[in-house]
Order: sequence, then C-alpha cells, then structure tokens
Amino acid sequence: MTAEMYDVIILGAGPAGYVAAIRGAQLGMKVALVEKEWLGGVCLNVGCIPSKALLRNAEIAYILRKRAKDFGIQGADQVSLDYAKAVKRSRQVAGRLTKGVAFLMRKNNVDVHMGTGRLVERTVVEVTPKEGEPYRIQAQHVVIATGARPFLLPGMEPDGERVLTYREAILQERLPEKPVIIGGGPIGVEFATVWNAYGAEVTVVEMMPHLLPLEDPDLGKELGKALKKRGIQVLTKHKVVGIDRGKDGVRVRMEGPKGEAEVEGDQVLVAIGFRPNTQGLGLEEVGVALTEKGAVQVDDRMATNVPGIWAIGDVTGKLMLAHVGSAQGILCMEAMAGHETVPLDYAFMPRAVYSQPQVAAFGLTEAQAQERGYRVRVARFPFQANGKALALGEHEGWIKLVVNEDDGEILGAHLIGPEVTELLPELTLARMMEMTPEELAHNVHAHPTLSEVIAEVAHAALGAAIHI
Repeated sequence: MTAEMYDVIILGAGPAGYVAAIRGAQLGMKVALVEKEWLGGVCLNVGCIPSKALLRNAEIAYILRKRAKDFGIQGADQVSLDYAKAVKRSRQVAGRLTKGVAFLMRKNNVDVHMGTGRLVERTVVEVTPKEGEPYRIQAQHVVIATGARPFLLPGMEPDGERVLTYREAILQERLPEKPVIIGGGPIGVEFATVWNAYGAEVTVVEMMPHLLPLEDPDLGKELGKALKKRGIQVLTKHKVVGIDRGKDGVRVRMEGPKGEAEVEGDQVLVAIGFRPNTQGLGLEEVGVALTEKGAVQVDDRMATNVPGIWAIGDVTGKLMLAHVGSAQGILCMEAMAGHETVPLDYAFMPRAVYSQPQVAAFGLTEAQAQERGYRVRVARFPFQANGKALALGEHEGWIKLVVNEDDGEILGAHLIGPEVTELLPELTLARMMEMTPEELAHNVHAHPTLSEVIAEVAHAALGAAIHI
C-alpha cells in the first residue's frame, strides 16, 4: 500500500509539536501530527498546567490553614481540605486544554495520528496505534518533537506507591503524609509547596549548595529560607546514596556535610532532571547525530545533520521549557518554509518557577556576566517596599537587575516574590528592544501594582532609587 504523503510529519504533540503543526499549516503545508498518548503532551496533561491548578488550590489552602487570622477570617481551623478534589480540578483544567488542542488541529486541518511513530526511512514514518495494525505515512520533512522523560539513577525506579516521578505524583489523589523530595529544582520545590500547604511534613534533599541550582545562587538561598519558614525541611549539600523501601514507608540514605544521614517518609518523589526521548525512533538507522547526553543535535534553524529531518523541544536538550519548545517549533517551520529566521538565544529565555514565593529569571547572573568579561552593575529592590505586595500580604523577596556598566545593556534579571512570573515579559522585551534602565525608569507604571518594582529597580540601577 502506498504511504499517505504529507509535506511534514511531526512526531510528538507537546507544546513544541502541536505549535509547529499549527504554524506549518498556516504556512500552507500539509501536516501530520503523530502522538502516542496525549495531545498537548506532558505539559498540558501531567506537567505545567495541572501543577499550576494544584498550586492555586495550595495557595488558598495555605492561607486558610496558616494565615486566616491575618485576613480577619475566623473559624478557618474548622475548614475541611479535600486534596483529592484539588487533583480532580487539576484534571478538569488539563482536559479542557487538551480538547482545545484537538479543536486547533481540526481548525488548521492537521491530520492527527494517535500511535507510536518511528522512522523506517528518512522520509517514511511507521505509526503503531494502540489497537490495529501499523501503517506508514511519508513526507518531505520529519520533525522530532518527542520530549523527555525523568532521569533516574539505579534504585530510584518508580513503583507508583513508595517511589514516584512527577507523573505518578500529579495523578495520585491521596496526600502523602511525610514525603521526601529528591531534587530542589522547579518540580521539587513546586510539589513541596503544594504538599506542605495541605499539611504534609515535607523534606527536600538537594545535592548542590542551594535550591534551584541552575539559577542565581541568591534566588535559591532566598527560596530556601522562605520554604523553611513554611515548615519545609530543606537539606542542601546532601547527596542521596540509596532508597530503602519498606512495608510502611521509605528511608532515604544520604551523604551530607556531617557525614552519613538519613530521613524517613511515606513516599519519595524523584525530581533530579530529564533525559531526551530518542530511543526507538529509528534516528540512528537514518544517521541522525545525537549529543553525548542523547539529545538530537540541531543547528540554529532546528535542522539535524540529515537533510529533511528536524528536531524541536526537550528532545534537543537545549532548554527544557514548554515556551522554548513552542518558540523552536515556530522557528523550525518558518525555516522549513524558507522564511528568514532569528536564532534563539537560550541564555535570555524567560524561566519561571511557581513555588511560593514564585521565582522568575532571564539572562545572566552577576557571576556569569563577570565570567564573560562584562563590567557589571547590580541593582536590587525589595517587595517589602511595594504597596501592592504589602496589600496582598505577600512581600517576601526582591528583584535584582544585572546591567553592563559600560553601555547600560540589561544582561539579566532575577526575581523572587509574589506573581513575579507575570513580570518577566516587560523585562525580556526591554532586552530584545535594547532598552536601558533609564528607559525602563521613564516607563510610567500604574500604582499600586507589583510591576512598579521594575521601575524601582531601574531607578536603583541609575543610582537614584526612589522608595528605598
């Protein structure tokens, strides 16, 4: 049987793949999208979106449990919190968005093939559905957008009962009583925030000296203090050497600054990183080059070393964030169509962590800027001097701006505090438009808003702070 012909076949329907499919269709291509499990991928179904729904529930739960009297709420200690209902709400939110992606595929005339895709030739993909016989489709171009999976060390394999990855954790409807989280990155601190808000005794174990080890050290240290204040045990500089599973719980064995240590709990969440999904795709057979860590090698256009094969999203190992994958997807399809494109600068992509308090950043840290040879000026402004933050009762944290002393170029921004993830776009746009702190300071911000900290830190960078 002759394989159905397309202009492009995309393997994977996560934020990279489905966005690429839409952009390809807009550019006049006939697009096939192959997905083995969910439209929207991990992000919409068991990652970014349902976790944010849980975090919203957690915010309310924490206020009722710990801060009700601050807001004049009496009797909150009698309120019943149903964690299972919170999980069910998160599933409803995820389901709604997944249906939205299905609608967008129909709207843009993208053919969706539910099944596992594998390259059998450079331009031919075999699709194996969960039910039925395998079949083949063909295209001039194939885009690999298969994402990534949790990185696991021997002995940390999930069993769904005592040892979990993010996937089991976000789907289970029971609240763990005493969870141990291995990894102080975004996933680890977000689950710590959720479970602690509902009353769990949470321990976070991080091998590096501070939480969020890929971010500015000051952010990780500040977040560590905030989590400890909430009653979360934070063990930095502790390396996990083993997990003992028992009938009644788990024991995590560690090596720390003072030697051997251990912590007991009822569940362990392993959140130590991700590994690109490149196995079983036929990439090696058609000659696609991989990095030492198993990611697909791509150039600035998202093209691999094999003509006609492209890769986008987490599978490239560039920066494993949904919005980066979407940006790569759009860039890839425009490059494929012959449009002029602008390469992505991954150092300056926005990064967001939805713990309480939130963390947001882009660009270079102070140390990274100095390593690159810049003469650096750093300015800070605290949220405790921001009227809106005080009104919200959420005034922990600060904003830090890293500026090139020679020409005023904004090299990076690092924020911790209330809703700081919503403040990033003005800063990243300012960087893109080559604005200086002086121009940021001249931009009038509405009062009272959290965004005023941007103007304030810009004034501080000019040596003329207003409210500190």
